[in-house]
Amino acid sequence: MAHFIVVGGGQAGASLVAKLRNSGFQGQITLIGAEPVVPYERPPLSKAYLLGEMAMERLFLRPESFYQDHDITLKLGAVVQAIDPAARQVTLEGGEVLSYDGLALCTGSHPRKLPAAIGGDLENVFVVRTLADVDAMEPTVREGARALIVGGGYIGLEAAAVAAKKGMKVTLVEMADRILQRVAAPETSDFFRKLHRDHGVEIREGVGLETLLGEGSVTGAKLSDGSEIAVDMVVAGVGIVPATELAEAAGLDIDNGIKTDARGRTSDPRIWAAGDCTSFPYRGGRIRLESVPNAIDQAEVVAQNMMGGDVEYVAKPWFWSDQYDCKLQIAGLNKGYDHVETRHGEDGRLSFWYFHGDELVAVDAMNDARGYMVAKRLIESGKTITPEQVHTPDKDMKKLLKA
Repeated sequence: MAHFIVVGGGQAGASLVAKLRNSGFQGQITLIGAEPVVPYERPPLSKAYLLGEMAMERLFLRPESFYQDHDITLKLGAVVQAIDPAARQVTLEGGEVLSYDGLALCTGSHPRKLPAAIGGDLENVFVVRTLADVDAMEPTVREGARALIVGGGYIGLEAAAVAAKKGMKVTLVEMADRILQRVAAPETSDFFRKLHRDHGVEIREGVGLETLLGEGSVTGAKLSDGSEIAVDMVVAGVGIVPATELAEAAGLDIDNGIKTDARGRTSDPRIWAAGDCTSFPYRGGRIRLESVPNAIDQAEVVAQNMMGGDVEYVAKPWFWSDQYDCKLQIAGLNKGYDHVETRHGEDGRLSFWYFHGDELVAVDAMNDARGYMVAKRLIESGKTITPEQVHTPDKDMKKLLKA
């Protein structure tokens, strides 16, 4: 009886094992997760969960009984130490050895931490990635406390929003000239800068962190402009890196992540990969996507191919972010855009439409679900519209899909 092992207890790993069983795979399935809890949603961690609006059990993607009912062996709190592709075995910390017929790596990513040399190992300095990270942070998120957020990407901005909603005094520093510089147009940066400042967050752009101050616990920060501020806690939102250590040590090809073909197969024909850790072919190049939709969709394609299918993964990038009462929805990838069209919808809806020449490539939609839906369907179908059509009245937006 074939034995498939999936390494990684996040969204991709959980989706992959469920798809295997629901697609009729009759062999053994083992899911190995380094955390001591069943796979759970990560996006609500730094929002509803940290705010106390969501119980831990509601984070779980599926109850533990699902895995029992579907004969999926869970090894939680287990860390894979090594992979031996020749012997088709994985070795866990503690020495347990498991043999596989097919192996899928869904190892995700690691948050970049602040270096110890500048105080990154002081107490009350946090990253936001796991349940344990947020549980450790929660006691410091209290009204009147002073928070420093390092990094003006979406993770940093979401952390700033939660801290502000908790009544904290929040300072966010971003080394680049503007927040969201790497991922969004100036129009989107301007929108979120104003949103945060309206909620009392001090945003300082073109300013980096020089060093954290304190003995034992963080008490302050010296910034690159020479100023010093008092802080009670720090959140580092300075990006993530793909977790490729196991794959690299096993001799698999690495290219901004574990390199796979369009079907999710690595350079070893019996090893597959899906999720944040993976780079794959996309429109003549290679890409790595950090998103829940990608983790689910790619993992489900890999499951089919592990069972003998021949399905290519065609990514349809979309993302979201919740900050205060604003829901940002992003469709497509804005790389290479040369023009942004601003759409003002009804009731304060707003969206920014990215064009490369005459081609619509992406949209950032703020509380504009209708505009987002239309743009997403246009992009995924390979259609486009003129910049003038972006300003179509709300009630006529769907007509653009029939053009």
